[in-house]
Amino acid sequence: MHRVAVIGDKDSILAFKALGVEVHTVVDANGASEMIKKLAKEDVGVIFITEKFASEIPSTIDKYKEQMTPAIILIPDNKGSLGIGLADINKSVEKAVGANILN
Repeated sequence: MHRVAVIGDKDSILAFKALGVEVHTVVDANGASEMIKKLAKEDVGVIFITEKFASEIPSTIDKYKEQMTPAIILIPDNKGSLGIGLADINKSVEKAVGANILN
């Protein structure tokens, strides 16, 4: 069975620990990129990452988009959404269905 992990700043992701999700706090984009690479080599099926860090490491995120695992899901941080995660979901749905059915 695959594991689920979340990457981000402490204030944004600590609540995930109560849900049984692996919590990995990072302080900068380099740390986030290295953590994604590390978790991808392990048995992690889903990686949630805050939009702030994801926006700073697009090449790392793109590397895993075409792979089945890990699925990388962008989430807002404690300061709010940047809209990147929702835009990514819309793009994926449009690619899969042929039309944007979410708008």
